[in-house]
Amino acid sequence: MNRNKITAAAGAISLTLLLGACSTTPTASTPAAPMSPSTSAPATTSAPATTAAAADIVDTAVAAGDFETLAAALTAAGLVETLKGPGPFTVFAPTDDAFAKLPEGTVEKLLEEPEGQLAEILKYHVISGEVMAADVVKLDKQKVKTVQGAELTIEVSDGKVALVDAAGNRVNVVTTDVTASNGVIHVIDGVLLPTK
Repeated sequence: MNRNKITAAAGAISLTLLLGACSTTPTASTPAAPMSPSTSAPATTSAPATTAAAADIVDTAVAAGDFETLAAALTAAGLVETLKGPGPFTVFAPTDDAFAKLPEGTVEKLLEEPEGQLAEILKYHVISGEVMAADVVKLDKQKVKTVQGAELTIEVSDGKVALVDAAGNRVNVVTTDVTASNGVIHVIDGVLLPTK
């Protein structure tokens, strides 16, 4: 499957998710135990938070328009209903540009067996509980457990947050505190990998 077909499929899936959002009854799965968030540290790079977000994490990401590959991958891996569930969840969401940085053919290969390695990679981007930027900036050099089961390391330097995955890759948090009805999204500029 070439990248143009994935983009077309992602667009169709995004439209399907938007249209289905009104009639979908969310179901939940039990994610890993939440991080213990702290309170009252200054957030450095945050998007305006809404006081009463009506859309769930999936619909919020789809509406943003920069997450078509992520939406297609979540659908293929069977994880949409989980992230439409009550949560709360914290999602470190790679943009379409972040997925494009992967070596040629990686996304296509992962989509061949979506409930295997693709699902593991996607769950590695989710933390149980709602962890806002003000809490994340206090976790410098700490490891946090993901829903997938492996840990991420948080690094904070000059008020900027980066995540280091199990493979040693470092990705930057570029937008924070995109609120949804069942959690929060922090946008990242790379894809995290749970294994070396």
